[in-house]
Parts: sequence; C-alpha cells; structure tokens
Amino acid sequence: MKIERIDHFVLKVNDIEESCDFYKRVLGMEPFSFGEGRWALRFGQHKINLHPKDKGPGLVAAAPSIGGGDFCLITETPIDAVVKHLDAEGVEIIDGPGTRAGALGPITSVYFRDPDGNLVEVSNYGV
Repeated sequence: MKIERIDHFVLKVNDIEESCDFYKRVLGMEPFSFGEGRWALRFGQHKINLHPKDKGPGLVAAAPSIGGGDFCLITETPIDAVVKHLDAEGVEIIDGPGTRAGALGPITSVYFRDPDGNLVEVSNYGV
C-alpha cells in the first residue's frame, strides 16, 4: 500500500458556527453542511470535518478532545502577507515567522490558535 494524500481530518469544537466563521474569515475555507446536519471546511482538495462538543457521528477517535489539534497548512501567499492578514483579523501569532521542516523541505511558518485552542501552522515553501 502507498498513501497518496490526506483527504480530511477531524476537529472537535465547542461551537460549529464560531469555527466555521473563523476558518472562513481567517483562512478562506468554505464551510458546508453534509449528511444529517454535519459540518466541514473545504480547502483545495481537502476538508476538515467539525464534530460538536456534545456529540459526533458513530465512529470517532478513542479520546477526541477540544483543542487537541496541531496541524500545518501550506499557502502560496507570502508569509509577510499572511502576517498582515492575521493581524488585520485580530489573530495573535504565537510563534514565527520562522523556518521549519516541511514534508518536502524547509518551510517558513507562523503559528496561531483557533477559537478552541488548536495549534494552526500556516507555511509556504519559499514564496
């Protein structure tokens, strides 16, 4: 077996509406509803499924927790522009910009937290 890419991952959140607003406003993701009242955020060929704090679908992680996410998103936007956008949206950068090790080599990254405390890293490969 050879894995090609990530299709989606799941975040457990306190408030679906607040999370949808944050990811749309700050990261340009597209919130959408699917199934029986479930919500996700689409970006590129990927999505983040959102599970509300008080329930989830039948099959979930063994110990899902709010604020337990830590992930990196790649952008083609120059990091200086990312920093300016985050500042304009009132998002506190907790680290960076700085060089890190990405899956394909060195990346320039900034780190911040979403409304639930998940650690979000936004990076690019030399743009």
